[in-house]
Amino acid sequence: MNFKNLTIGVIGMGYVGLPLAVEFSKKLKVIGFDINIKRINQLKKNIDNTKEVSRKDLMKSKNIIFSNKIENLKNCKIFIITVPTPVDYRNKPDLKYLVNATNLISKVVKKNDIVIYESTVYPGATEELCGSILEKNSGLKVNKDIFLGYSPERINPGDKKKRIKDIIKVTSGSNLKTSKIVSKLYSMIIKAGIHEVDSIKIAEAAKVIENTQRDLNIAFINELSLIFKKMNISTEKVLKAAETKWNFISFRPGLVGGHCIGVDPYYLTYKSKKIGHTPKLILSGRSLNDQMPILIFKDIKRIINLKKIKNPKILIMGITFKENCPDTRNSKVLTLFDCFVTQKFKVFTHDPHSDLWDKKFINRYNVKDKIKNKYFDVVILAVKHTEYIDKKNKIFKSLNKNGFIYDLKYILPENINHFRL
Repeated sequence: MNFKNLTIGVIGMGYVGLPLAVEFSKKLKVIGFDINIKRINQLKKNIDNTKEVSRKDLMKSKNIIFSNKIENLKNCKIFIITVPTPVDYRNKPDLKYLVNATNLISKVVKKNDIVIYESTVYPGATEELCGSILEKNSGLKVNKDIFLGYSPERINPGDKKKRIKDIIKVTSGSNLKTSKIVSKLYSMIIKAGIHEVDSIKIAEAAKVIENTQRDLNIAFINELSLIFKKMNISTEKVLKAAETKWNFISFRPGLVGGHCIGVDPYYLTYKSKKIGHTPKLILSGRSLNDQMPILIFKDIKRIINLKKIKNPKILIMGITFKENCPDTRNSKVLTLFDCFVTQKFKVFTHDPHSDLWDKKFINRYNVKDKIKNKYFDVVILAVKHTEYIDKKNKIFKSLNKNGFIYDLKYILPENINHFRL
């Protein structure tokens, strides 16, 4: 395939799709497509509410056309689908965005076009589900008329050091020729290198276990923290001692949320059950991590009762699922917030990064509002934003005399009198 005058369509202008479109626009013509007209209009004004791409970089991206109109995709030869793949209330894969995007592309896909997926799925989904939809709706046959690729996203929201070009890209295709084309395409923008695998299923499986492994490691440390708390041993001091061994992997206890780590294991376990194997270890770790907001709530409530604090005023610092990003999707801090609200506690939130997506759900301070001169009985350090680290010595000034800090993210030094998980 000749890339010289190629136009590619990137479907989904979120945390994954927009940075990808911007990088490709440095080499090719790009149609940045999203069904959300509000999002498209903001991008046309060089505004990115996810804060992944700066206004300056958007202004320099002259080769992108942002659109919510399907006809603008008709001249594309390669389509890259980057839509969310969450789970439903039963923790089963919710593929409606993926199906809808595939249905949409099937209206404009042409002979010899390539459709590449970056969304996290269970092994087999790209070819078995998406390929079937494309064939049925377009009348074109996969590997005869049209071709599939899969290159899982590895975006780390809020990370300004490791960008798309700095992270090795796994690539694959529905046949060898397509695989080579997909690898060549991504090599145009990825400086870290390409890792081409033998099949789409291998690439799908690699993606889904990356976050499953991390989920299990955090679950292990969470369980250790619960054990050591009952033994009145400092988890942090235990971990620092263990880390002196060269092959001990460093993790810290805490909440596991977001659209990847807390979701991807369910995609793997769903497929595993379908083929007759019920995974025990993965589901056990997932169950423990999902319980952590309730366990933390109970521990904080225990301390409140121990200190005999009446009608405590509580401040939760940080509501996003991770540090230095505005993303609140599947944030377990909001689950912790709900625990307090359900039992009629007076609870407030503060977050210098959060956008307004959750304003209707929570009573939060304006991001410009200063915490000083506001006094609380309980301050929960829930997210390790840089702003909180920089102002850690001032946090105590927001406490009432008998109040306490519960440090979930190890922001405060070990020798300061406060509570930890």
